[in-house]
Amino acid sequence: MRVVFFGSAAIGFPSLEALLASAQDEVVAVVAQPDRPAGRKQQLTPCPIKAFAQERGIPVLSPEKVKDSLLELAALKPDLFVVVAYGQYIPPSVLTLPKHGAINLHPSSLPKYRGSSPIQWAMANGDTQTGVTILYVSEKMDAGDIILQREIPIGSDDTSATLEPLLAVAGAELLMKAVEQIRSGTVQRHPQDDAAATEVRKLTKEDGKLDWTLSATTLRNRIRGFTPWPGCFCEMPDGQRLKVLCAAVEDRAGVPGEILEAAGRGFLVAAGEGALRLLEVQPAGKCAMDGASYLRGYPLAPGVRLA
Repeated sequence: MRVVFFGSAAIGFPSLEALLASAQDEVVAVVAQPDRPAGRKQQLTPCPIKAFAQERGIPVLSPEKVKDSLLELAALKPDLFVVVAYGQYIPPSVLTLPKHGAINLHPSSLPKYRGSSPIQWAMANGDTQTGVTILYVSEKMDAGDIILQREIPIGSDDTSATLEPLLAVAGAELLMKAVEQIRSGTVQRHPQDDAAATEVRKLTKEDGKLDWTLSATTLRNRIRGFTPWPGCFCEMPDGQRLKVLCAAVEDRAGVPGEILEAAGRGFLVAAGEGALRLLEVQPAGKCAMDGASYLRGYPLAPGVRLA
């Protein structure tokens, strides 16, 4: 089949590579987000999928709005659109172009966690299981008929950074099964239960601010879920932000935000329930370091409260 791949983020690499390796499919083009300013110098930089496609010599379209490339897409005579973390709404006028429609890889067990950042929110909410779903793209985000699903466990020490590659690989394997079913005419569609749907929003930098009135378990889950983006942080007594990369829950009590102990593997901070020991941190403008090393350079005293 003639396939057009829509994707921007690195989670799409395994799926695009699997399609390129297929003897029965041809990736005739990649559609990716336009170049955006990045880095300290704010230089225009292609997204990961666009850069990957250009290295492979695959034609790339990167319109500000995908409908602006309607004629170019129609000229490709596509059989199937495959969408993986594209990051842009695809209107019906575009979705009707391919013979077999458009399918999407979504990193959650739909209808749970429709929308942006499903990996991060599943972990932040303390889930022990997530999944990958292959579904048809519909006008409503992530609400199309399901083709295939696979459950994936979330390890107690997983972060979004470690879980995303696992979901990417599992999703690519499931995607190719769905493509084969579409090719052979054996694909089955399973409507979603909208009543069971949950939706999650896009994360912002301020979502990473640790609220010490929450339980220590909730805070640890947020640190795991929001690593690497947007990252979690607290404000130190001198007003500096301190990124928190890894923490452990302990059964201690105090006023939320109060430093209970400033020794050992890292300082211990009281939460709304329990306490959180900061095991790995990153001061502003510095490299990441373990909590004990931080205390050697930034001495703290019990009783001080963090914002």
